[in-house]
Amino acid sequence: MIKRLGAFFLDVFEVVVFAIGIFFFVYLLIMRPHKIDGQSMMPNFPDNEYLLTEKVSYYLKNPARGDVVVFTPPITNLDEYIKRVIALPGETVAIENGHVYINGELLGEPYLEDTLKTNGGAFLQEGQEYVVPENQYFVMGDNRPNSSDSRYWGPISKKSISGRAWVIYWPLNLTGGVPKPSYTFAE
Repeated sequence: MIKRLGAFFLDVFEVVVFAIGIFFFVYLLIMRPHKIDGQSMMPNFPDNEYLLTEKVSYYLKNPARGDVVVFTPPITNLDEYIKRVIALPGETVAIENGHVYINGELLGEPYLEDTLKTNGGAFLQEGQEYVVPENQYFVMGDNRPNSSDSRYWGPISKKSISGRAWVIYWPLNLTGGVPKPSYTFAE
């Protein structure tokens, strides 16, 4: 009887250790939960929304315009931010008359309200052009008036990106995949 009880507890212990190992493997290498903290991505990602970020795709490919990424910004090592990739390495980004231009062409941003204006910041001022360096990305929050982003502290490095927003899981009425916008450019 004692041998059977010992074998049972050993089996339970093995299952628990295996489950913990799988959890840490997934958490450290594949995906992580994140909580939206703040208003910088409103209305597309409201404050206190929870999402999963996947970490695998950027080992295989580079971030693309429109990807919503989680990263450590150059201004702090303590917090992670969530923003949208606007300009890619080698591209020229500018802000003129409240709009974003990439390589001299107006960037159509379907996830922003038409009335929303994009202002310059301390790093990229209105009317100024900036060429994004190799392995760097220019990111902005969707709520441009209330976002600390690349306009204020410059581009982020690829290695500072910890993942791509993949699935919204809370609140339940917003559950689903994170949409990938299609962009248009106009002269």
